[in-house]
Amino acid sequence: MEAGTGASDAEDAGEADADAGDAEAMTLYWLWHDPAAAPEGALDLHGDAHPFGPGMWLVRSPLTRSKLYHRIKWQLPEGTPLACAPLGDDPAGWPKFKGMEAGALSWLRGG
Repeated sequence: MEAGTGASDAEDAGEADADAGDAEAMTLYWLWHDPAAAPEGALDLHGDAHPFGPGMWLVRSPLTRSKLYHRIKWQLPEGTPLACAPLGDDPAGWPKFKGMEAGALSWLRGG
């Protein structure tokens, strides 16, 4: 039997609505981790992603920055350096870059 939380059904419905709203909004993130500490298997990047460089990814995800950061952190060896930053998902907010992984700009433009 599940313990009660004291929250009303209306509060539960409001939380569900907020979660559903989060799932619809996509945010573009720049993600980096120490490439020497990569996990054995592929990272689950929790969204549409394109490699940007060694240990670097551009990720469009419905997750908040904190949720994405922690879900990536849990997949990496403990103590691995990690950075996650939101970017504006329009040409004015995209990073300027040169010499990164092939297809990165096309991926950004393809949305």
